[in-house]
Amino acid sequence: MAPYDLSMYIPAPPLSDKFDGCAAIARRTRKPGSPGLAVSAAALLLAAAAPAHALVIGVTEGVSYQVTESQIAPRFEPIAEVLSKALKQPVTIKVFISYNGAREALKEQQVDIAFIHPAHVALEAVKSGRYQALAWTSGFTAYKVSLLCKEPQPIADWKGIAGKGLVMPDADSITSVITRAMLREHGLQPAALKLTNTRYQDAVPFYVQNGFAAYGATAASGVVKTWKDGGGNVCAESRPVPIKQWLASRKLDAATASAAREALLGLAQSDAGKRALATSTYTGFVAPSPEAETALMTWLGI
Repeated sequence: MAPYDLSMYIPAPPLSDKFDGCAAIARRTRKPGSPGLAVSAAALLLAAAAPAHALVIGVTEGVSYQVTESQIAPRFEPIAEVLSKALKQPVTIKVFISYNGAREALKEQQVDIAFIHPAHVALEAVKSGRYQALAWTSGFTAYKVSLLCKEPQPIADWKGIAGKGLVMPDADSITSVITRAMLREHGLQPAALKLTNTRYQDAVPFYVQNGFAAYGATAASGVVKTWKDGGGNVCAESRPVPIKQWLASRKLDAATASAAREALLGLAQSDAGKRALATSTYTGFVAPSPEAETALMTWLGI
């Protein structure tokens, strides 16, 4: 999304009256044999013509769904344009397919603003003090993990499931992080089960259906619905977790961070904002809760 530099192909425009005035002042006040003022005037002209610093938006959309960088970036371009207008600065997008890539970028504060799908990666950045929460994504503030099973009743004795098979998506996915927190909450260490990881969430039911695992952890609503429609059961659900968060680097000045927050929270209130949201597939963004963040950090083991 970064603009191309076409200056080498476009003739330089004539100096504006403002620039002419600067040069005229330099001519009128310059003393013979004193080039300093001429140099100062030239520096002033260059500074006035320099483009604003481009802010970088970092985006990661999860590892347990089959999406590519070329699919993700275009979805966020309209939102980036809205932010660019609100902040009066150019904005570029950088997509991170791997969580470790996102972590490294957040650790080094390579991005000014970030849209982070996995809550644990976002909360790690907030806890470090390098970033602050700007907004949560509407419709994704109560993400729950369901344990798929063939058993007719919910789990009553959690310690009684020790030794059984449990299949989860990628070990570093938010679904697996929540699942491990849910097990610990019920007094069961994850290592007490026979754990299996599969790359994508939509593969989880296969393991349970075919007897490779007694339980399957997924938070994909479509996967859960298909499982239930086919006669399968859900033995347990986790606490709700907000999973798609906007963050701002602590390096940003307070005014810029505040303007970004207001722009994001107000997207659903304008026609331009609604069009940007439609491209992103999201319906809007809401204010975060610092208290909920603190509680989640403890529960998730961050």
